[in-house]
Amino acid sequence: MATDSPKGKTASDQSLVPNKKVRREDALAYHSTGRKGKIEVIPTKPCATARDLALAYSPGVAEPCLEIAKDQDLSYTYTARGNLVGVVSNGTAVLGLGDIGCHAGKPVMEGKGVLFKKFADVDVFDIEVDATDIDHFCTVVKALEPTFGGINLEDIKAPECFVIEERLKREMQIPVMHDDQHGTAIISGAALLNAVEVAGKSLDKVRVVVSGAGASALACTRFYIALGVKKENVLLVDTKGVVYKGRTEGMNQWKAEFAAETRCRTLADAMEGADVFLGCSAKGLVTQRMVQTMAKDPIVFALANPDPEISYPEAKEARQDVIMATGRSDYPNQVNNVLGFPFIFRGALDVRAKAINEAMKMAAARAIAALAREEVPESVSRAYSGESFSFGREYIIPKPLDPRVLLWVAPAVAQAAMESGVARQKIDLAEYRERLRKTQSRTHAVMSTVYQKAKKKLARIVFVEGHHPKIQHAAQILQEDGICEPILLGPVDKVRGSIEENRLDGLRDVKIVNPLESDLFAGYVSKLWDTRGRKGMTFEEAKQRVRQRAYFGALMVKEGQADGLVTGLTTGYADAIRAPLQVIGTRAGRRAAGVYIVVTKNEFRFFADCTVNADPNAEELADIAVTTADLARYFDVTPRVAMLSYSTFGSSRGASPDKVREATELVRQRHPELEVDGEIQVDIAMSSETRVPEFPFTNLKEDANVLVFPNLDAANIGYQLLNRIGGAEVIGPVLLGMHKPVNILQMGTSVQSIVNLAAFTALRAQGDQFTF
Repeated sequence: MATDSPKGKTASDQSLVPNKKVRREDALAYHSTGRKGKIEVIPTKPCATARDLALAYSPGVAEPCLEIAKDQDLSYTYTARGNLVGVVSNGTAVLGLGDIGCHAGKPVMEGKGVLFKKFADVDVFDIEVDATDIDHFCTVVKALEPTFGGINLEDIKAPECFVIEERLKREMQIPVMHDDQHGTAIISGAALLNAVEVAGKSLDKVRVVVSGAGASALACTRFYIALGVKKENVLLVDTKGVVYKGRTEGMNQWKAEFAAETRCRTLADAMEGADVFLGCSAKGLVTQRMVQTMAKDPIVFALANPDPEISYPEAKEARQDVIMATGRSDYPNQVNNVLGFPFIFRGALDVRAKAINEAMKMAAARAIAALAREEVPESVSRAYSGESFSFGREYIIPKPLDPRVLLWVAPAVAQAAMESGVARQKIDLAEYRERLRKTQSRTHAVMSTVYQKAKKKLARIVFVEGHHPKIQHAAQILQEDGICEPILLGPVDKVRGSIEENRLDGLRDVKIVNPLESDLFAGYVSKLWDTRGRKGMTFEEAKQRVRQRAYFGALMVKEGQADGLVTGLTTGYADAIRAPLQVIGTRAGRRAAGVYIVVTKNEFRFFADCTVNADPNAEELADIAVTTADLARYFDVTPRVAMLSYSTFGSSRGASPDKVREATELVRQRHPELEVDGEIQVDIAMSSETRVPEFPFTNLKEDANVLVFPNLDAANIGYQLLNRIGGAEVIGPVLLGMHKPVNILQMGTSVQSIVNLAAFTALRAQGDQFTF
């Protein structure tokens, strides 16, 4: 028999990472060490001066108050209400722990807030209400409406949760959703859409058995019917057996809605010949024999928490053709509510929806289902220990850590809200997706400009390590997005075989060149010897060099058979840059330098030189500063250059401060319009509160955004510390100063970093207007 699952919880509420035993001591320490709990409130406006405080509170705060008094909707403009959700619970159905009370449920509500923020940048106040009476609870929540843009009901037991949600939805003018009901319904509904496609079945024909009759089970059943399942093809099973017409024991109005005309009385009876099993009940209720009696290609969603009705290995042993989903992350097809609620509320908030209606839920499910059919990026595989995913029996639903879910679900929900008439404001969906992408990734905010401008002219970018799967995956992205035209170097058959093995259909027509078999080989040997002969290179040595792909690729760029070069994935930086320097060289009067764009929460800065010059002299430092300032201007950033040292304006003596001081004077002489100062310590360059009163003569009127380091040690250590410890995102290294477009990858870097640097290379190939 199934259980009623009155708590309404399924395994969809479990962790996002593979299930491992968590020690009690570790869990308690996690929640109690340092600042207690898991969340905090952080001001979003400056509060450093008396003026700031006067604007934030009295008397300045009176102005927005008066405006809102005239028009309550202005609370969305002058306060955080439009991005604030209340996660509200009375603690009567907390996880699998049951009615443990609202105080004990607070850690879960805080956790829900963390997920909202992490996945969709939605702010949350968790509200624990000490009220089990429906009227009392509803009165409290309704009174909170002016505070929030939406209400997420959580951990409220059935059947009270049904009454509470319906009443609040009816009486409130902001979105209200009981996630325990609808979250599981939406996510498992998306999985069902794809499972029936994989199985070659039709929703209006499948027979469905639902184990459990609590909040999740009943919401899922209604949602499946809305998707296209016939109500007469559904059998509901609770602790008393099948819910059939005429049954009186253990019945209520919600179960009665699904009472069926059937002779089946047990779960085993119901599952015989069934196409779909949905479990929102309890561990171990389904046997292998029950699965064996199901129809061909059975679909089994065993979602009980914390252990499913039948385990994944048991179901697979019973039937190799089973399409299986659980709430567990250590098996395929995890049904996890985090795929839904953050993004559903994100879309609802951004159009100021008055409700989350059926159209919005349906749009979310269909968007999730559609995303699962898309090619899965490498970043998702990395989050799951390198495991690869493709649409099919083992992958009918996206992974919870897939960052694309935000970009698919929130716009779909927003569109449905606008089309169904519950949105208070209209938005442009294309602009909205781009805005979401920028909030999701600070790096994208920088790179979006590069991508768009690179697309204006399709540059031919040659990749030295064309045989490598990472290069091939990046090449497919670049080609499909129209950022550049990739040229892959390597043995043609080997490269083609790798492309086919990885199912990179977008590279079917990509150009592949084997230097050893190319008609260009002999001519390149002569060209290289002509260039390097008076620098000690023999003709035979030139021939050996051109056999190396790095030299061949560099010669393609120099001779005009390609517009730019990307190399270095499998070699150290110093080795990778050697061929481009020898063949292509630097611009007249310029020095090669590697710059990292370091992206923090509110801005980005340029770190130079982090890769090329071990100990540049004053002339070289000055050139690096000017070239990096040009790069900053390209991003519409007014460069403010700090020539860094351990000394500030002569506070310490030494060869390094002397060098930096000389470099600063050279920059000023050559570019008096440039805001630059040095030698200067980092904390002085980055803190106007210290710099302005202590050094009023400084040329840095605002904090520096171009940081020029005295040597490679300092630069390399600095950017890596910010990346690893400071939480900054890092783009690069962008190679500046080369005569033609070249970029050197960091050995073993990610596919996304390859795409980024290739885009910079394609952009630089647009022409000489790009002075970096």
